[in-house]
Amino acid sequence: MAETNAHAQLAESDLLRLYSAMLRIRIVEERIGEVYPAGEMRTPTHFCIGQEATPVGVCDVLRPDDVLHFSHRTHGWYLAKGGDLDAMVAEFFGRATGCAKGWGGSMHLIDLDVGLMGSSSILGGTIGHAVGSALAFKMRGEQRVAVAAFGDAAVEEGIFAESVNWAVITRAPVVFVCENNLYSSQSPLHVRQPDIPIHERVEGFGIPATRVDGNDVVAVRSAAAEAVERGRAGGGPSFIEALTYRWRGHVGPEEDDHLGYRSVAEVDEWKARCPVDRLTPLVPAELREELALRFLRETDAALRFASASPAPTWEDAWREV
Repeated sequence: MAETNAHAQLAESDLLRLYSAMLRIRIVEERIGEVYPAGEMRTPTHFCIGQEATPVGVCDVLRPDDVLHFSHRTHGWYLAKGGDLDAMVAEFFGRATGCAKGWGGSMHLIDLDVGLMGSSSILGGTIGHAVGSALAFKMRGEQRVAVAAFGDAAVEEGIFAESVNWAVITRAPVVFVCENNLYSSQSPLHVRQPDIPIHERVEGFGIPATRVDGNDVVAVRSAAAEAVERGRAGGGPSFIEALTYRWRGHVGPEEDDHLGYRSVAEVDEWKARCPVDRLTPLVPAELREELALRFLRETDAALRFASASPAPTWEDAWREV
């Protein structure tokens, strides 16, 4: 793996932490994908296999009191920010021990203890929430930042333009992170948006905007660190476009190459740019195996916890309103 300047600036322990966080997300999702067809999990799931570097790189530079508002492809962001694994898996099972008490499912995860303010199935629905959080931090004089994480299709929504505009006007400490995986469901980017990179269009609002390799966790972390520091120092909002790619289908654990909207060659090309593999050469084989086994056991324990947990009652629904 060729080292960038950003790689050289990180200690070995930092790189191991980033690798471990990505591997954990990968193993959790792969294991969930294996058991999902059994039918105990009734929620639609949007997997981020192949996209782990972006949430890990961003969340690595956040503090526990910084907040994250994220979209329907939730699992990686939830785990990267420190969300409770047992509560996440229980939510997939619709159990009362889930992070949304079993009523939200995969697309509606939340863990306020670590600054996860909630995800939404509404495209772009949480972007404005992040700006609101950031503006509250500024008004209270707190050196905290908010992150809005969303996909490329969300920039087509009106809430995106309104939110960026207001963040620029108010100099709110918010970092907009666009995970550009080139597709909205099965619709490629070029049929939905003009042939101008997203970050270049966003610059027109007067906001610092950059594009990074979203499969390079160190590059993502470097861009996020600069943006977060800008927000903490009173420099206002930032925008990061992270180019990445999902390996599985838009929804569900299966691969969907048979649908014909993208070629097998394209998928294979992106799999060769695996974010986890890019740091693998830096981790001894024995340690890789130890970590993989640890995360698999942790996931299986979460699956057992979820399966054994009680379902919510109708009375519970009224209590949580």
